[in-house]
Amino acid sequence: MAEIALGMWTSHGPTLSTSAEQWLLRVSADKKNRHPFRGEVHDFETLVELRKGEGLAEAVTLAERERRHAACQAAIAEMADRFVAAKVDVAVIMGNDQRELFLEDITPAITVYLGETIWDQPATAEQAARMPPGIHEAEWGHSPPERREYPCLPDLGTHVCEALVPQGFDLAVSKRLPEPAGHWSSGAPHSLGFIYRQIMRDEVVPNLPILLNTFFPPNQPTARRCFELGRAVGEAIRSWDKDVRVAVFGSGGMSHFVIDEDFDRMFFEALRNRDAETLCRIEDRHLQSGTSELKTWIAAAGVLFDTDLEGEVVGYEPCYRSEAGTGTANGFVAWQ
Repeated sequence: MAEIALGMWTSHGPTLSTSAEQWLLRVSADKKNRHPFRGEVHDFETLVELRKGEGLAEAVTLAERERRHAACQAAIAEMADRFVAAKVDVAVIMGNDQRELFLEDITPAITVYLGETIWDQPATAEQAARMPPGIHEAEWGHSPPERREYPCLPDLGTHVCEALVPQGFDLAVSKRLPEPAGHWSSGAPHSLGFIYRQIMRDEVVPNLPILLNTFFPPNQPTARRCFELGRAVGEAIRSWDKDVRVAVFGSGGMSHFVIDEDFDRMFFEALRNRDAETLCRIEDRHLQSGTSELKTWIAAAGVLFDTDLEGEVVGYEPCYRSEAGTGTANGFVAWQ
């Protein structure tokens, strides 16, 4: 039977694939947008006023941004080294889609990918021209320099579906990616591509992508539903009649596009204590915008809490880009 041998939770956002100077390319969008923060929604100027006592002016200096960027790169390298050392045969990746695959014509809550392979490639010049500032610059971190096909696990995906549908999980399935894409990128979502490129270092093992709609109301799965999904997927993996070592990933997070270090510390503590109820009780108003990607971490926790794996926080850096607290908190956890 299959053995779950490795668990990894990792951020995947643009701050990890752009320089400290390039982080500021996103500030113009920050100033235009309204941002969820601690259950409410604020404009940029209000956030600056709310957070004026936090010393963020120092956090956004170039020297501090460079220090945090370097720490993130060291953590990514450590995660990749641990992945190699674990010698896994296959992987299950809990990821999310941000209108890369699913557009407004249909947005499934949970999708299991059943294709034999999944492809990725760089954006075309026309797609790159449509990207917001700071996004194309990060593309190398999740898309290969040319089109590539990566092996997938349709047999495991089918086994997961056959196990979960009788339990009441209404799953969407997909056997191929759209061509041409309707979004500004093509191929695998960046939540998968980051794992392929930076954790697997382009040596991609056969993998099963499970994509959650974390971003787009009104059919976002709740935190509890994500955990229940993960627990059921874990049971299905362990009942899979294959003698393989499996890695399980949660790809996304942490708090962004407004950073909340207190929230992130609470989340780390819940992982450390295998505190499922704390994770399940997180309300949707606290899991919006980029922070919603932590639902992929919650789904992975549902798998991994039922194993005997243990681990630690490999790295955590709140990568601020403005005195409003905008940016991305990048976190990395490994259980072995």
